[in-house]
Amino acid sequence: MRDLSNAAPEQVGLTASGLAAIDAYLQGWVDKGVVAGLVTLTARNGRVVHTSTLGHKDLATGEPMTLDTMFRIFSMTKPVTAVAMMILHDRGLWSPGDPIAKHLPEFEGAHVFGGLDGAGAPVLLTADHPPTLRELLTHTAGLTYGREPMGGLESLYEAADLWRSPNLSEMAARLGALPLAYQPGAKWIYSLAMDVQGAIIEKLSGQSLPDFMRDEIFAPLGMVDTAFHTPPEKRARLATLYRSSVSRGLVALPVNPLLPDHETPPALASGGGGLVSTAGDYARFAQMLLNRGEFAGSRIISEQAARLMMTNQLSDDMLVHGWGVGHQQLRPGFGFGFNGVVFTDPKAAGIPVGVGTYHWDGAAGTWFWVDPENDLIFVGMIQLLSEKSPALQATTHTLMADAISQSAPQALTTS
Repeated sequence: MRDLSNAAPEQVGLTASGLAAIDAYLQGWVDKGVVAGLVTLTARNGRVVHTSTLGHKDLATGEPMTLDTMFRIFSMTKPVTAVAMMILHDRGLWSPGDPIAKHLPEFEGAHVFGGLDGAGAPVLLTADHPPTLRELLTHTAGLTYGREPMGGLESLYEAADLWRSPNLSEMAARLGALPLAYQPGAKWIYSLAMDVQGAIIEKLSGQSLPDFMRDEIFAPLGMVDTAFHTPPEKRARLATLYRSSVSRGLVALPVNPLLPDHETPPALASGGGGLVSTAGDYARFAQMLLNRGEFAGSRIISEQAARLMMTNQLSDDMLVHGWGVGHQQLRPGFGFGFNGVVFTDPKAAGIPVGVGTYHWDGAAGTWFWVDPENDLIFVGMIQLLSEKSPALQATTHTLMADAISQSAPQALTTS
């Protein structure tokens, strides 16, 4: 059975002491006041062998973390968007080599930003080739988030007011009218690519992104608490979002219209960062990936699609330039598939996971990985918006390697 039913760690070749060491490490960050609380889930061979609830979901009320606490997962939305794309790929509606403009005509005739001229107007360069969907799915299509200084391009992004677009179609149209930040395929820059994917999903499916993900991913997988909104009856389960202050410690953040705190599904649903979920829900998604597209009798994507999504798409040359974001720094052995990192050589990457491990994280510190070689998934949830958050993913990778027993696992029962 690979349905996330329960088993003892020793039954799947993990040690209880090794898993306890992970909890102790994470509890240390709670004790230091760096994070308010955490929820984690570990599964191997398709069975849940360990969960932990540490600290508080709200410091002011003292409410403890629980397994059903809900979290804004931000960029952990991106792998879900990749699966939505792969569903449409299985239906023959797009191919990796397709120009983006084939599906979003606003990207036709894309030019590359060459700086500003003396009058402050953008200098436009001819693109080497039209940006493709493969490049869109790997942050190499020439897009950016428009937040970092880029010689004046950021001012064009700001003027386009992308996040105030009434819907994804309009957002993509505004973005398509802007020059590319670099020649397609020449760099890796974290970007709005997954939000553009959302617009493509809506166009190809004829559904809104929230409805498509609900019908094609969340409902079949039993992800009952994952959505682009938090309905009023579930709001009490949502963990408080914090930021770090040197003088005040953890400070609760107010509700922000750009956060996934909507009471109803938003018209501008961010495929790059808009979902709310739980550790248990996301584990079902992760196990589906580990099962090569299927979970608990529901096939979401084909085995071929799952394999393509979790295969490195970048050349070795792309991995030596120091590109990356946050804790996700591309390097030899640490490549990129569709909307997430793929380990091609864990030893070279300096992280003791299995070859082919696929992982990503979120702006509020959530993280997960899928390790096919070790038949293991891990999900970790916190709510801390901080550019200096601890490297929880890399350290738990290492501690999990220590928890893998060298002795043969016990026989699993079907009970």
